[in-house]
Amino acid sequence: MNSFIFSINATFPVFLLIVIGYFLKRFKITTNEFVSITNRINYILTLPALLFIDISKTDIIQVFDLKYVLFCALVTTVSFFSIWGISKKCIKDKSITGAFVQASFRGSAAVLGVAFIQNMYGSSGMAPLMIVGTVPLYNIYSVIVLTFESNNGSKKSLKSAFVNIITNPIIIAIFAGVIASLLKIDFPFIIDKTLSNIASIATPMALIAIGAGFEGRKAIAKLKPTIISSAIKLVLQPAIFLPIAVMLGFRDQKLVALMIMLAAPTTASCYIMASSTGNDSVLTSSVVVMTTFLSSITLTLIIFILKNMCLI
Repeated sequence: MNSFIFSINATFPVFLLIVIGYFLKRFKITTNEFVSITNRINYILTLPALLFIDISKTDIIQVFDLKYVLFCALVTTVSFFSIWGISKKCIKDKSITGAFVQASFRGSAAVLGVAFIQNMYGSSGMAPLMIVGTVPLYNIYSVIVLTFESNNGSKKSLKSAFVNIITNPIIIAIFAGVIASLLKIDFPFIIDKTLSNIASIATPMALIAIGAGFEGRKAIAKLKPTIISSAIKLVLQPAIFLPIAVMLGFRDQKLVALMIMLAAPTTASCYIMASSTGNDSVLTSSVVVMTTFLSSITLTLIIFILKNMCLI
């Protein structure tokens, strides 16, 4: 019961923000223009600030574990290319491929990972190390698939993908955070407080925008890919890779961070990136909503199993 209550407390406040955004739009308090502008602000400002703060405040050298970082990176890479390869062969509607792949492999590692481990262990623990090994690849691979599978008619080439990667604000923020951590840069209070304030609104703004931009009728029309993508994100990935992590000896905070990496709901930044690159934002928002709601059940079950096996 404690695990269930813990998971509900972690996921339902997220889901409720999406619901609030939905009703704000239904009551015409927000508009489509609001959603578009909010997504742009999140993409270039709030989400980069959040990731920069999380990483820059972590002593990466002290907590660094090469085996762990490589495992996170390898799992992310295998998941991405496997899902993309299968999707290219199995999905008939090619216009949804980019959004489907991104929503299926990319979870809320940064935000939910830190929150979960802090709730369970009192500190962020191994979450920042998992973020270093995973989140840069999340964004690089997302840019690649969204560029090549884009519906906006942009030139699909390695050159355009490379340009999109090096100019991606989220990727820039991650590497800037790593540099700040390695150099142990101590920002003046004014700058630190400003960045923290900006970072604190990233997730609420993104979730409200998802709710406001959620189109129920269109989402129902894409129910099948939404269910399949959600199953891959919440069930298939943890079922394949968590046993391997256990066999490699990962326990406690490291295993919990991996659990979040593999089984967390699809991150809100997927919606922002899909919207910004001409990919299917309706499918993306549908997967975010469904995985956020269902993860309260799936994460509770995984936590229950890992606790009973004395692994966490």
